[in-house]
Amino acid sequence: MNNEQYPSLQLKEKQMNIISIKAIEDIGYDFQDSIILKSVAPEENTQCQQGLYFQDGKRRVDYILTYHIKKTSSSRRHTSRLRDNAFTRTLRRGREPPPPAPKDDAEVGSPHHSLDHHDDDKCLRREEFESNLMEMGLELERDEETKTPGVGFVKIHAPWSILCREAEFMKLKMPTKKVYEVKHNSGVMEKINAFISKLTDPLHPNLEENRTQKVKHLSYPFSREKQHLFDLSDKDSFFDSKTRSSLVFEVLKRTKCTKAKFSMGITSLLGSGVYLAAYPLHDGDVDGENVEPNDRKLMYEEWASYSVFYKYQPIGLIRKYFGEKIGLYFAWLGVYTQMLIPASLVGVIVFLYGCVTVDDDIPSMEICDQRKNITMCPLCDRVCSYWNLSTACGTARASHLFDNPATVFFSIFMSLWAAFFMEHWKRRQMRLNYEWDLTGFEDEEEALKDHPRAEYEFRVMQKSLKKDHKSQRPEKEKLTCRDRFPAYMTNLIMMLLMIGVTFAIVFGVILYRISTKAALAMSSNPMTRSNVRLTVKTTAAIINLVVILILDEVYGAVARWLTVLEVPKTDKSFEERLIFKTFILKFVNAFTPIIYIAFFRGRLGGRPGSYLYVFESYRMEECAHGGCLMELCIQLSITMLGKQLIQNNLFEIGVPKLKKLIRYIKSKRSSFQEEEYEKKLQRYETDHFLEPFVGLTPEYMEMIIQFGFVTLFVASFPLAPLFALLNNIIEIRLDAKKFVAELRRPDAARGKDIGIWYNILRGVAKVAVIVNAFVISFTSDFIPRLVYQYMYSPDGSMHGFVNHTLSYFNVSHFQNGTAPLEPFHLGFHVDICRYKDYREPPWSLTPYEISKEFWAVLAARLAFVIVFQNVVMLMSDVVDWIIPDIPKDISLQIHKEKILMMDLFMKEEQGKTRLEDSCKEKSTLTRSRSMSHTACKNY
Repeated sequence: MNNEQYPSLQLKEKQMNIISIKAIEDIGYDFQDSIILKSVAPEENTQCQQGLYFQDGKRRVDYILTYHIKKTSSSRRHTSRLRDNAFTRTLRRGREPPPPAPKDDAEVGSPHHSLDHHDDDKCLRREEFESNLMEMGLELERDEETKTPGVGFVKIHAPWSILCREAEFMKLKMPTKKVYEVKHNSGVMEKINAFISKLTDPLHPNLEENRTQKVKHLSYPFSREKQHLFDLSDKDSFFDSKTRSSLVFEVLKRTKCTKAKFSMGITSLLGSGVYLAAYPLHDGDVDGENVEPNDRKLMYEEWASYSVFYKYQPIGLIRKYFGEKIGLYFAWLGVYTQMLIPASLVGVIVFLYGCVTVDDDIPSMEICDQRKNITMCPLCDRVCSYWNLSTACGTARASHLFDNPATVFFSIFMSLWAAFFMEHWKRRQMRLNYEWDLTGFEDEEEALKDHPRAEYEFRVMQKSLKKDHKSQRPEKEKLTCRDRFPAYMTNLIMMLLMIGVTFAIVFGVILYRISTKAALAMSSNPMTRSNVRLTVKTTAAIINLVVILILDEVYGAVARWLTVLEVPKTDKSFEERLIFKTFILKFVNAFTPIIYIAFFRGRLGGRPGSYLYVFESYRMEECAHGGCLMELCIQLSITMLGKQLIQNNLFEIGVPKLKKLIRYIKSKRSSFQEEEYEKKLQRYETDHFLEPFVGLTPEYMEMIIQFGFVTLFVASFPLAPLFALLNNIIEIRLDAKKFVAELRRPDAARGKDIGIWYNILRGVAKVAVIVNAFVISFTSDFIPRLVYQYMYSPDGSMHGFVNHTLSYFNVSHFQNGTAPLEPFHLGFHVDICRYKDYREPPWSLTPYEISKEFWAVLAARLAFVIVFQNVVMLMSDVVDWIIPDIPKDISLQIHKEKILMMDLFMKEEQGKTRLEDSCKEKSTLTRSRSMSHTACKNY
């Protein structure tokens, strides 16, 4: 193994690099070469073989950098240049350009020559960057003789002094020796909590940290001057692996490489290909023979397994292993899933209420009554004939399941549920901040907000190079709005174009429904003609789902491309802009078909004799007699379930495994034989084949879209919370397995909240109140029924409601070429047909004009929207005002911590004062004794 410790880099290279170069450059690598390497490599202990420690087996690997190893015959020249010291390279830069090589030199002008120069430049940058890392105090060890062909690894270890320095620089809170008792609720509340904890004890994972802790360590920002405050008896475990890697990552971000005249940090080096990847190591394996206990294995058993789906998440362990931001995401996901339980129960009760009362619904009974023999106007021109209203019996009965008085109550309940959820999460978040010692913590992204991204540095470098040719005094450059103006215009045009594409596809589906309905109506099969509406509704919803899934992937890539074009300066700015664009595009993509069905379908079609046509041949759609709510429910359920099952679950399982398999096959085909791969890889090699962590944005985004499905149109689909709950139970374990076993270990990032996502949730919850008010008013028949019952019903009941909502049309008033080809229906000639609208009959003085009943219903609908919106928002604000953001026991504990901290420092100062006084007394006493001794001697 060519494991080189950088403090003795040159000596090691001279002794061992010959073998490594021979092994790399020889394409015909065979098993004998591997035996030679093994004979030269020193014996490794078990810890070193696992790849978690340096070659000495004592220093832990805190971080890994990977880079590309040259495999061609020019590797020998590349390595020889790598061995040059800095002084020789400086002299080489100061020389005159070498004379041109002879024409017969095969390498001059060849593509290999330019590639070698490019690779040499990367090597020089790596050398400088790694030497700067050593100057910062880090210890490095290189490993190029791995079982991963073409990839070299740089192992990084941070000594104790460097960890202390970085912890002090980051103001990292660490537990002190001082402990205090955590007081819980007393009296009745304590007994209630004890009873609840006994009931829920089987739901807790088998971890020591889940036991109620009666004492807590007092935490304080780490300081090298006050190390005596902290328990440093075991320095190896004082900083855990997550903390060590995050401290090393801070050093990597601050360390610069100036080879290209402009400073470049680790992000720039990764972006330019100098390094392939940078990642911390997982603590160990999760399965296999002789796997040592570690936090990763514990999480895999108690969190990432589907057999423990009913248990709470080990949030403390997740935070300890992955950091605060990922811990907060899973804590938020857990709170959201728990809050879906009462919403699901109420939604099921509302649905069952509709099932129980469907036989007592008078409008449905009137529609299903075949004795009334109400002849309806055709649903399409020429090929569609007249039809009996009783044939819509099934649709009317099904609509009652989702269109009944209970749905109004459920809409109000879900609006208040959203307010309770937001308040509950704020309290949970504050409790986690206290338990994780994040109170008073300023976001590290704010503290390091000026740290530029790699792409920003590259653009500034390009701008500076252009100006250097024009001016003699290079100044520090930055990108202005003028530099970004083309990118801003591109963003605006592309966003409008993508939204236009969504509208165009929705319009295309509308045309599909219209044409398919007309085609199926001409079928000779009576079964096909009777199920035209159901067939068209279902197939159109499936087409919408497929389009949404495809466009989701396209829009995600477009949003990232547009954000890259803007070249944001910091990672935080990049993330916020990306989230905004992705949310807008995916939200419009998911909800545009639903919004069309809820608010526009059936209202733009016109009336018999004066229909609205598209392209002069396609007549706009109408709603079924039971209203568009049933079609809205079908569209919403298919879209929601399809996104959850296909996109959120199937893609998340299949895509990472497929990518991992592709990387494995590519690496296996390079040059190494199959038996080499069957051997156990080092820890850092195994992690290299895992999928890189790309951030929490995709995870939050799918949950925010689901939150929209649960709250925005819940009046039309009361079972949405139940399906969301079932999905999230699987989603939590699926994400857990992905983070633990499928992804590289992310860089631990600190944070005390979920950031911009909380504001998006609040915005969706506010919009949900307005949307549900309009759905109840304009999409359902709730308001027309109330108006009829209290204004037009002769006996105060719903009898006669169906006839009241149907207008009359004289079939002789059809436009030319639009009347049915068969004017007879059930053997008799039709003179008058009915259609759903509030219009004057053809025999009135103003035929087919809007009637006064229409204006009465419209006024009632608008009044309901205003009242519903203001009442629900007022109730939400009352909930927000009543429930405090900080739990009372947490505020008392935080106040107690401040007092204990003041007492600790007062005692420390008193101890110092006493020590100084005692030292002064001793020195005074010693001086007086010396003087008396001198006096006696003189005497």
